Amino acid sequence: MKKEIIIGIILGGFSYLIYIGYDVSPLIILGVLGGMLYFITKKKGLVNVSSSQQVVNNIKFGFDDIGGLDTPKQELKEALEFLIKSNTTTKMGIRPIKGILLSGPPGTGKTLLAKAAAGYSDATFIATSGSDFIEMYAGVGAQRVRSLFHKARDLSKKQKKHTAIIFIDEIEVLGGKRGINSSHHEYDQTLNQLLVEMDGLNTHKDIQILLIAATNRPDLLDSAILRPGRFDRQVKVDLPDKETRKIILELNCKNKPLDNNVNIEEIASCTYGFSGAHIESVANEAAILALRENCSKITQVHLQEAVDKVILGEKLSNIKKSKEILHRVSIHESGHAIISEILNPGSVEQITVTSRGNALGFVRHSQKEEQILYTKSVLEKEIMILLAGSLSEKLFLAERSTGATNDFQHAMQLAQKIITAGISRLGVISTEVLPKAEYYKVCCEIIAESEKHTKDMLVANEELVIKLSDALEKKEKISRAELRGIIN
Repeated sequence: MKKEIIIGIILGGFSYLIYIGYDVSPLIILGVLGGMLYFITKKKGLVNVSSSQQVVNNIKFGFDDIGGLDTPKQELKEALEFLIKSNTTTKMGIRPIKGILLSGPPGTGKTLLAKAAAGYSDATFIATSGSDFIEMYAGVGAQRVRSLFHKARDLSKKQKKHTAIIFIDEIEVLGGKRGINSSHHEYDQTLNQLLVEMDGLNTHKDIQILLIAATNRPDLLDSAILRPGRFDRQVKVDLPDKETRKIILELNCKNKPLDNNVNIEEIASCTYGFSGAHIESVANEAAILALRENCSKITQVHLQEAVDKVILGEKLSNIKKSKEILHRVSIHESGHAIISEILNPGSVEQITVTSRGNALGFVRHSQKEEQILYTKSVLEKEIMILLAGSLSEKLFLAERSTGATNDFQHAMQLAQKIITAGISRLGVISTEVLPKAEYYKVCCEIIAESEKHTKDMLVANEELVIKLSDALEKKEKISRAELRGIIN
């Protein structure tokens, strides 16, 4: 109704000016330019600053739907209890927690935790992303931050609630270190406004706001945003251990028809280093493979095949190996497998010479215990296993190939780790003051020593390497049980 009244007044004014003989063409031009500017800014998102913010209601998702992550769950629940039972905490003289920062590798469940927090509490929940605040136009980001907190308070009042939760994903875009973007101060202005809003939360006694943020690059965040009083708690959401991987796998397989012979623990054991997202993908890919083969149930083979697919990608049907290449790849992978079994009995889960992604062959290892600390001997064993493939080619096929490039790069990284950890012949050193020539020399010494031991072991087990290679050429895939049979 207001728009119609305003339009009527403007048209009436123009009619009167034309009636008295006034030249209205400059006013018309200004009006057209103003309208164009309005529509351009609206298209760019400068007028509707809250268009990217999502209000989430009635979330039927809780902490029980997330496998593992006991510590992050407890931290979030405690912070949410301060919102739910604000009267009790106030009597105890407890200051409300203003912010929780969830940090960790991608796919570990940070966004799921925020979603569960919304389902756990009865607070108004608004979700957004750090990239939604950054524009090339100065002042837009700061306005969007103000709009976000203002929107949270208004919605809480409308819904007759006293608490609100704001979730910002990928906050490193919004909260990056100030002064880095010297040519563009929009980033700094946006961060400054966020700091002001977080500091000013207590000024609104009627509405209590909890800010939850997620990032996989906490090193990029400004120190001002990390201090207590803003993000009071920094919760590490790390990669799951074996037991947690088993729980996550069971949760993701709950709605899928599993065969009675499926061993979830075995799959959890061979997914070391997988995030929750990887494990969810394993369960999904296994179901797809079963459907592709018209199977009514998902078997152990489907799950093992899904693990390979998540690690390396789909099988490459367009790569046809010649007998010579197949023999070389078989010798290469047999060398890796035999040395791995000698140094760490029972460590090989599967060997394959089927091409996947960029790999012509692959040895998948199972890890019984989660490795947190590495001794020098453990790192040297890893180097020996990496070098075994190329050395097998040299010993049994007279020359090496380019197939060991990634193995060499990883072996050199492990040699560097031995030096930087202070467990090489150099002792405790600083790589910043160590001459590059000396650094490289010691790395080569570590590689050469490991290569010598690996070569002696391969020569002593030549018959076993050849036997395993022949089996791989015939079957293209050798399981753990088949490998034990060949070794025995």
